[in-house]
Amino acid sequence: MGKKTEFLYLSEPDMIKAGVLDTHKCIDNAEEVFRLLATGDYLMGGSTHNSHGMYVVFPQSSPFPNMPLAGPDRRFVAMPAYLGGRFDVCGQKWYGSNAENKQIGLPRSVLTVTLNNKSTGEPLCFMSANLLSAARTAAVPAVGARYLARKDSQVLSCIGCGAIGKSCMEAIITQLPNLKKVICNNHSPQKAVEMAEYITKTFGVAAVCENSLETAVREADVISVAVSRTAPLHIKREWVKDGCTILASGPLQCDESLWMDMDIVYDHIGLHHAYVQEAIESGDKDGYYSGVIGGPLYRLIDAGKKPALDDSLSIGKIIMGEQRGRENDKQIICFIACGMVVFDLGLGYDLYQTALKENIGTKLLLWESPKQCE
Repeated sequence: MGKKTEFLYLSEPDMIKAGVLDTHKCIDNAEEVFRLLATGDYLMGGSTHNSHGMYVVFPQSSPFPNMPLAGPDRRFVAMPAYLGGRFDVCGQKWYGSNAENKQIGLPRSVLTVTLNNKSTGEPLCFMSANLLSAARTAAVPAVGARYLARKDSQVLSCIGCGAIGKSCMEAIITQLPNLKKVICNNHSPQKAVEMAEYITKTFGVAAVCENSLETAVREADVISVAVSRTAPLHIKREWVKDGCTILASGPLQCDESLWMDMDIVYDHIGLHHAYVQEAIESGDKDGYYSGVIGGPLYRLIDAGKKPALDDSLSIGKIIMGEQRGRENDKQIICFIACGMVVFDLGLGYDLYQTALKENIGTKLLLWESPKQCE
């Protein structure tokens, strides 16, 4: 007889019950994952074990009538990984993205995560991952704020007020003990108005909508950038205060003088090496750079204007005490946070363990006995 295999299914309501909205838990989990990245106890996809994921993108035209065509933010992505430490689990995030989803009442991206036994490959858990992905995306810049922002920061500007921008705000705000004001700026102002009202009601912090990007940036001690690929922005050097911390969780364009004046802290150097390698292999390095958050920096590195990646700062090493982050109150620091599936696995694993303990979710049968073993 072969081995019976069951796995746990967690719907979005199940994920909420298991604690996916517990912001402090998510941030502490992300910090733990950063430590594992710094020590090398992980694997991701690609030849370097550092690839963000494998993409399926669509052509501008096709002779096949059913084949999807290119559109704003339209793609499928598979993101496999192994995460060590106490997690010791394999898994994958899989998602499809299409900006047109909003027109039919769906999120831009629809995401799921699977956790697997590292030895047998059996599924352990299949979970709804939109809230999971938002929580881990938000937790990463919050760790950046924890270690890089000035402790006396009083004004947070949120550039991008969609679902991810809101999640980032909710996490970052917990790491700014002297916060007095939040400024909300968005491509469509109504989203900024709604988020400002939410902040005031939920956190008791003064919050305003500011349509001028320049004004929003000039006032800020901390800036959270969480805009989509379809709504790029450009920040000028003269707008940015000395001592400001920029947390870039979305595409960011800056004057070269601003890039040069900022100390850059990367989420994980290996990931950015993989991006550069994939850009070279694509045959359109400049075009590839345009699609990733670190692209403007890779161009400056290629030109010899910024330190090579291996000579740069990473948040994991700062957390481990192997590098120094903020050294004075005048430094402008930019934290580049591109997102890695190991954070989905780390948080997903803890939520799975909570679900097992609290009897949350639905057990599903893969097989009583695999046919191949009979």
